[in-house]
Amino acid sequence: MPADATTTRDYSETLFLPQTDFPMRAGLPQREPEFLERWAKIGLYEKLRSSSAGRKKYVLHDGPPYANGHLHIGHALNKVLKDVVVRSRQMAGFDSNYVPGWDCHGLPIEWKVEEGYRAKGLNKDEVPVNEFRKECRDYAANWISVQSDEFQRLGVTGDWADPYTTMKFSAEAQIAREIMAFARSGQLYRGSKPVMWSVVEKTALAEAEIEYAEFLSDTVFVAFPIAALGGASVVIWTTTPWTLPGNRAVAYSPKISYGLYEVTEAPEDNWAKVGAKYLLADALAEGVFKAAKVTGFTKVQSVAAAELEGLTAAHPLAHLGYDFPVPLLPGDHVTDDAGTGFVHTAPSHGREDFDLWMDHKAALDARGISSRIPYTVDADGRYTKDAPGFEGRVVITDKGEKGDANGAVIEALVAAGRLVARGKLRHQYPHSWRSKKPVIFRNTPQWFIHMDHDIAGPADTLRNRALKAIDDTTFFPAQGRNRIRGMIEGRPDWVVSRQRAWGVPICVFFHKQTGELLADDRVDARIAEAFEADGADAWFADDGRRFLGDDFSLETYEKVADILDVWFDSGSTHAYVLDRRPDLSPKRVVDGGEDQVLYLEGSDQHRGWFHSSLLESCGTRGRAPYDAILTHGFVLDEQGRKMSKSLGNVVAPQDIIKQSGADILRLWVVTSDYEDDLRIGQEILKTATDAYRKLRNTLRWMLGALAHFDGQAVDYDDMPELERYMLHRLAQVDAEIGRAYEVFDFKRGFASLFTFLTNDLSAFYFDVRKDALYCDPASSVTRRACLTVVDRLFRTLVTRLAPLLAFTAEETWLSRFPSEDGSVHLEPFALAEGAWLDEALGEKWEKVRRVRRVVTGALEVERAAKRIGSSLEAAPVVHVSDPELRATLQGVDLAEVAITSAISVSPDEPPEDAFRLPDVAGVAVVPARAEGQKCARSWRVTPEVGADPQFPDITPRDAKAMREWLAARGEAT
Repeated sequence: MPADATTTRDYSETLFLPQTDFPMRAGLPQREPEFLERWAKIGLYEKLRSSSAGRKKYVLHDGPPYANGHLHIGHALNKVLKDVVVRSRQMAGFDSNYVPGWDCHGLPIEWKVEEGYRAKGLNKDEVPVNEFRKECRDYAANWISVQSDEFQRLGVTGDWADPYTTMKFSAEAQIAREIMAFARSGQLYRGSKPVMWSVVEKTALAEAEIEYAEFLSDTVFVAFPIAALGGASVVIWTTTPWTLPGNRAVAYSPKISYGLYEVTEAPEDNWAKVGAKYLLADALAEGVFKAAKVTGFTKVQSVAAAELEGLTAAHPLAHLGYDFPVPLLPGDHVTDDAGTGFVHTAPSHGREDFDLWMDHKAALDARGISSRIPYTVDADGRYTKDAPGFEGRVVITDKGEKGDANGAVIEALVAAGRLVARGKLRHQYPHSWRSKKPVIFRNTPQWFIHMDHDIAGPADTLRNRALKAIDDTTFFPAQGRNRIRGMIEGRPDWVVSRQRAWGVPICVFFHKQTGELLADDRVDARIAEAFEADGADAWFADDGRRFLGDDFSLETYEKVADILDVWFDSGSTHAYVLDRRPDLSPKRVVDGGEDQVLYLEGSDQHRGWFHSSLLESCGTRGRAPYDAILTHGFVLDEQGRKMSKSLGNVVAPQDIIKQSGADILRLWVVTSDYEDDLRIGQEILKTATDAYRKLRNTLRWMLGALAHFDGQAVDYDDMPELERYMLHRLAQVDAEIGRAYEVFDFKRGFASLFTFLTNDLSAFYFDVRKDALYCDPASSVTRRACLTVVDRLFRTLVTRLAPLLAFTAEETWLSRFPSEDGSVHLEPFALAEGAWLDEALGEKWEKVRRVRRVVTGALEVERAAKRIGSSLEAAPVVHVSDPELRATLQGVDLAEVAITSAISVSPDEPPEDAFRLPDVAGVAVVPARAEGQKCARSWRVTPEVGADPQFPDITPRDAKAMREWLAARGEAT
């Protein structure tokens, strides 16, 4: 029925309003598990593999987390970043297969199993070793299962059905092959050096297993008498008095100015007596005497460093049996920044001390000074017989507490009259990151890998290979290169032995008389075969005859009992994951292929997994196992503090997921600058939630609008300018997102996407085109062109969003394209077309949008003053003084763009009270109310209302829409 002047029709049913079942409230904690079930049901991972077969590979090799405990927020950050990389590379056209892995061997697990023994009053050493190892294996397997579920809940897609673990028999066999390769090439050797030793854990530790914590040390100034200087003494300062029984030299610097000083005034009971003469660095003398409570002193003479060469001192504990000469040796590490300008040198207890001693070993032997390095402290932290007078005293107890060694040494110094001063110093001291207890440096036989041994020719050393490989690797961020380079340049030989039970053994034999390693292909093959069949337990099952066979005798060769450093295990992952899994096996550029391998971990792994993987691969293959390294920082609380249970500031990923959903956690990751340390807390997560809500609402609107899209697209050339401008912007933004994905700058990529969604689309384009979409006739080219553009926007933006917000993108995609076995994650990126780029058009519409901002600003003032309600009640005058800008506005329906019922552009000078924006010069707006009647359908205020007698309460445009709407329903007009 046609409307008449007395009938008011409800036109809402005739509008093309958005229609969608996509909920405004996400309900992520409830919906996300449903998508995980769906992905498993449709075999998403398997579909990805089959669909990408034959493509170039882009492999993100997983650095194995430790199978011990629930995931923390750092794990979540790491795995989400990995998932974003893998998904984005897969959708960019690569075969990007992600195989998760776990680090299973080593002390933390062994320690936990031992705790269970101790709680039952049992002794681990009384249990058969393979029985104990089985308990460790079971413990790790349990946590792998727990962590696997927690990782998958983050939305991480990968081969969870067949991950790699360092404790798989095939992995243990390959680790064995790798260490045997080092042995065959002459890089593995048994030596005696000071290593960091955990008394609590009874094992050597690597640098990567050390953290620094506050520690209160005893400090002493000690006098070493020098007969050649008339009884004067050289003075050293140390924070480890317990190392003095290991002292064998005193180091000085040829660059320091020294002097001989005499005490002229001091308290009667002072350790530094009147008349005592001390050799000190001139720059430090005053500080030494202050510490020694000396009230008067004088410099007797200057002593040139050259005069110290060849001198020997007496040991301050000579009366207890340390009656050997203590040579003065020049050392580059000696400074006059602190101490005395002389450094106590105990080659059993420090790397610099050891290196200095070894540098002068031949010269000392020639002088008749024994160069033997003593074993002064045993594995239990007790003095040995090499520390006469102190045997049995304890440096560090098995609880990690200070023993009585320091006190005993200081008392002996006092008794000998060699103590000058003592004190306390609170400083950062190395601790085991597992037990959190202090470590000591002690000389002990260990297995090492040479850093500077010629492997296959002159200068072909592990260090040089690693340095070249670093130059060939791309680093994100770039400064990572310098960090790992500095570590490789200065690192000592790699200590690979550990004195524990749970791990892969150093599966070699050595000659009992010569110490020479047994290098025999038949023995190595038997070891590898046994490990493939029974795992590394095979090494501990008998005395070794199984491997030696009939070829060699246990009377001649001894089986090594130590296990490998777990960093060697994880550093070898490339050998049993990348090289041996047929679903990976990248053919890299360095090998003549095109495939790429990326390692992605926290920045601490420059000294950890990146480091050990580099050394292991360079030692066996001559190159790095990766093409690129990407690092992220650590997660702190909102105040920038490290998280700890004692502070109550721990943010658990499980809690975030339970409350808000994994996509909110993923959104926090991709909106953070992960190159540096990140912060997280309730306010930060609230910001992420607010951003998510805006993003979701925009996606929902697109879905609602596209419910009316019949798939009949309007050709680009037939589109209005505004649509072509939006495609231009889409092409710009899509390129920005693509570049951001290429360099892993996900924060910039999401910012480009989000800003486009909220500023360009929601606040501008969709706002402008709502009238045409809702009210235009079905046949309207503008309406159909807009739907065509929204369709392209949807496909491009949702596929670009998919790597970032895996669940939300899937929900959005399936709402538009329902399918029993489809997924947005099986789609390639729906890239914008380069032909859409039109810089001239873009510049024009940027100017139009600036003018629009002034108009909408003026209308906001009017609305706030309640002079208008809707912007459609307005018909402002826009004063534009710039002729070029006025020319730009010609042909543009500015009323449509500004969402007013009418608008006029004037070249006239605006009145003083006209509305202006300071950043848009030459534009001023004078508000005015629109004239005419309000359209009952579109709400425009215009004199055109009533021009069509059949529909007297709406505009002619709306009348045409009504005729089409009624005709489509078979109703007469």
